[in-house]
Amino acid sequence: MAEKFDVTVIGGGPAGYVCAIRLSQLGLKTACVESRGSLGGTCLNIGCIPSKSLLNMSESFHRAKNFSDIGIETGEIKLNLEKMMSNKDSSVSTLTKGVEFLFKKNKVTYIKGVGSFNGKNEISVKNDKSELTIKSDKIIISTGSEPLSLPGADFDEKRILSSTGALNISKLPKKMVVVGGGYIGLEMSSVWSRLGTEVKVIEYLDHITPGLDKEISNEFMKILKKQNIKFELNTKVEKITKNNQGVLIETSSKDSKNKIEADVVLISVGRKPYTDKLNLEKIGVNVDKKGKIIVNKNFETNVKNIYAIGDVIDGPMLAHKAEEEGIAVAELIAGQSGHVNYDIIPGVIYTSPEVAYVGKNEEELIKKKINYKVGKFPFMANSRAKAINEPEGFVKILAESTTDRVLGVHIIGPHAGEMIAEMSVAMEFGASSEDIARTCHAHPTFSEAIKEAALSVDKRQIHS
Repeated sequence: MAEKFDVTVIGGGPAGYVCAIRLSQLGLKTACVESRGSLGGTCLNIGCIPSKSLLNMSESFHRAKNFSDIGIETGEIKLNLEKMMSNKDSSVSTLTKGVEFLFKKNKVTYIKGVGSFNGKNEISVKNDKSELTIKSDKIIISTGSEPLSLPGADFDEKRILSSTGALNISKLPKKMVVVGGGYIGLEMSSVWSRLGTEVKVIEYLDHITPGLDKEISNEFMKILKKQNIKFELNTKVEKITKNNQGVLIETSSKDSKNKIEADVVLISVGRKPYTDKLNLEKIGVNVDKKGKIIVNKNFETNVKNIYAIGDVIDGPMLAHKAEEEGIAVAELIAGQSGHVNYDIIPGVIYTSPEVAYVGKNEEELIKKKINYKVGKFPFMANSRAKAINEPEGFVKILAESTTDRVLGVHIIGPHAGEMIAEMSVAMEFGASSEDIARTCHAHPTFSEAIKEAALSVDKRQIHS
């Protein structure tokens, strides 16, 4: 006889595991089906966490090579890539086991295998050893996303890499080409460039980081160029072929065609929802042209008891956005008031310096014809940043002209990813730039740059 649950979550990534835990906390008998063999999804296993581990270690390696600049004399600095990868894998393993512990603590039933629909209340779960059927009053789809490739360039994760392969390179490449100037591509570019690889980024648009505030984007590229990362903008990749040496990338731009040889190519042109094995057609769940599941404001699909959250639905493919949706849908199912404020979801690029933002950028405000004021403050004038030799970048605050309400904040600089939280909270409570300017910030801290940028909105900054 099939086991029966109140709610079953298909997918154990940030959306799914958080959702399952919250459902169980609210008193619902909950199961979570995960095919990977470990919980945490792309983020924890092959995304956010391993990439941040490598970003941190590669930055430490780069800093160590330049210790003499600040009066620290060392011997020869050597890269042990195998040990670095082992350290990264250890971090991932510890955290995935931590999620399993949270399932046990919160009495969530963890079912390993590939889940697919037999009907709107029945799921078949297959793994290498067995197949079982479970029944559930409600089912939540949170199967995440997978990397997009280019036509004729299938990932082999040895020479033609997705982000997954770029996190598991066993031998330092001499040359790497990165196709796509978005967050993932630039983070991986930073890792391998710091470790000694010659990196070139090819971007189809005339700027990197599409969707980011243009002023921040332009400054970001200037800084990355100084870090020896090369760029080709307005360039299309026509063909990628493997050869005995590595890969050959054929490109075209407005005025020319070019051929680039490299040891490896990382294709980082976006991600697509992972729904192929769910058998959605059988139960008639509607999807859009991009394969994303269509839901209403309560995350319900057109099939009454089926819900969807995370990367499989519309919106930014961010782990924290997925987590918020997981909690919201759990509380809605339990009869509470779940809610996600999509206007205040921060984004972070974990390079050095970091880039972070929340709310609207200038281009969006201009397009929507919203009158606004701008306040900016450079880290060059921030005492903490100067003291530790990290003076690049600035804080930019956009406030509505009449009400002074903060509409958007954009930071490029040291620890930007941590500082953006202050502004997310401020915006959630409808703060004005005056509120920020009159809030005492500790000295010396990077966050003083936020206060000064808020003062700058009305042209009364003190230190620049």
